[in-house]
Amino acid sequence: MPKSFDLPWRLILGSNSPRRRELLGAMGLDFTVDAQTSFVESIPQGTPPREVPVRMARGKSLGFHRPLEADELLITADTVVLLPDGEGVLFGKPKDREDALRMLRALSGRSHEVITAVCLRTADGEQVFTDSTLVHFAPMNEQEIAWYTDNCHPFDKAGAYGIQEWIGHVAIEGIDGSYNNVVGFPTQKLWKALICSHC
Repeated sequence: MPKSFDLPWRLILGSNSPRRRELLGAMGLDFTVDAQTSFVESIPQGTPPREVPVRMARGKSLGFHRPLEADELLITADTVVLLPDGEGVLFGKPKDREDALRMLRALSGRSHEVITAVCLRTADGEQVFTDSTLVHFAPMNEQEIAWYTDNCHPFDKAGAYGIQEWIGHVAIEGIDGSYNNVVGFPTQKLWKALICSHC
């Protein structure tokens, strides 16, 4: 097994997302998972759509259940789906099956942005950055939308889909930007931020 990449921090992933755990592990990083936070995931009405994931990622970090120790670095993130054409329609995680169906119908045959915000926080300060990927969806019929929803249960995913699942193989025509950003982390930007955090 390859040795983990050495950083001067003990990394904490403040997320229960299995996809984010897989991505961090694939980056060769040692980390623990601790997602306990007092943050309530709600955003004031009127918040500009592109600010929503930033506020969510920071809120999860600042609501962490204990003070950080001097050698700890907490990683939190939030991903949203934004419809184009100035609509300002933002999709987070669906509330239930009907909400998932609604989101997938809206995405079918269109392009949308996936925006992920990442917050890195130590006892001394924080850094927040975002990345955006344009995703092009092929048209999907009702049978396809219902089959995916009922078989893949995408209720913990922004926009009600996971690009690494069935829908990514059959309904996504292409992307412009980072694939991993759509999965859950903009890994290249995250790597640069972690390396530079001790430069």
